[in-house]
Amino acid sequence: MKVNSAFIRSVSQQDGQYIWQAAIDSGNLDVNSAYCYIMFCKYFSETCRIAEIDGKVVGFVTAFIQPTNPENLFVWQIAVNAEHRGKGIAESLLRDLISVKSCAKVRYIETTISPSNAASIQLFSKFAQDLHASIVRKDGFPSSLFPDNKHEDEQLVIIGPIPKIKKVC
Repeated sequence: MKVNSAFIRSVSQQDGQYIWQAAIDSGNLDVNSAYCYIMFCKYFSETCRIAEIDGKVVGFVTAFIQPTNPENLFVWQIAVNAEHRGKGIAESLLRDLISVKSCAKVRYIETTISPSNAASIQLFSKFAQDLHASIVRKDGFPSSLFPDNKHEDEQLVIIGPIPKIKKVC
């Protein structure tokens, strides 16, 4: 899918290194090991997407269908490079993601967001509104669970039920 000159596609394990770098470049994500992103791209390729402009990764979303509840898609991380923000790429990544066959049974999108992450709060609020879906916020992961004592609470955000989205190519 092409949006605002960005091409959105599924991932392969080779994309893990580019997603890792994009996570670093985002400046606002908890960056995991390159191995973690490579693993996500290999084992969850159906629920991860990247956005490219001129062959360069400018954004990504990593997600998985919850094993105990196949109607729930958990969005783990989403980011767009600073120079490409505000162009609708993040929302297009989400829209493309929920339109794939592997997400056909998904009715709810879940994610966790820290209170200081205004961009993610705005993104998911707008996405819910555009889908005409409810958005519910609950306690997610309290800061006390994190070993470094520097992490904010993570609020669980649930969007749904979501309508079925047809793939637009």
